[in-house]
Amino acid sequence: MTHPATLAVFMATEEGIVIKLNSKTAWVKTTRSSACKACASRGSCHSNEQGKDMEVEVTNPVGANVGDRIVLYFETASLLKAAFLLYVFPVLCLLAGAALGHWISLEYSLNPSLGSAASGFLCFALSFILVKMRGDKLAHKDNYKPRIVRILGRPRIVKRAA
Repeated sequence: MTHPATLAVFMATEEGIVIKLNSKTAWVKTTRSSACKACASRGSCHSNEQGKDMEVEVTNPVGANVGDRIVLYFETASLLKAAFLLYVFPVLCLLAGAALGHWISLEYSLNPSLGSAASGFLCFALSFILVKMRGDKLAHKDNYKPRIVRILGRPRIVKRAA
């Protein structure tokens, strides 16, 4: 078994309450965090009107039940890959496209500024298509899905006296 201090280095955790169960997954109500922006599974989350609370579909290997207070996690390596894909990759495509457009413009005696801008924005736009396609594939991988790792507490059942 992995030591809890080691888990903190490689995982991002959140607490929540199980509100619904499916065959292999559970719906958990939790509070939106800054990590949500880069999560590959953010399409499976649903926010309430205020945008603070959210419901997320997670894998349920521990067998949590409705009402259980749980800890869910996702690997930070997966989070970093998703953040790179979402934020850094389009900028790199923009810069590479601008450099390529500048070089092509010089080779064909065209306006290098116009060539850089046109090629840069074209590559930037194409990067969003690639990000969307790759993000859809990553969303189906278990490494990119949140997972319940521990049950913190179960709801108490109060019996009424007759």
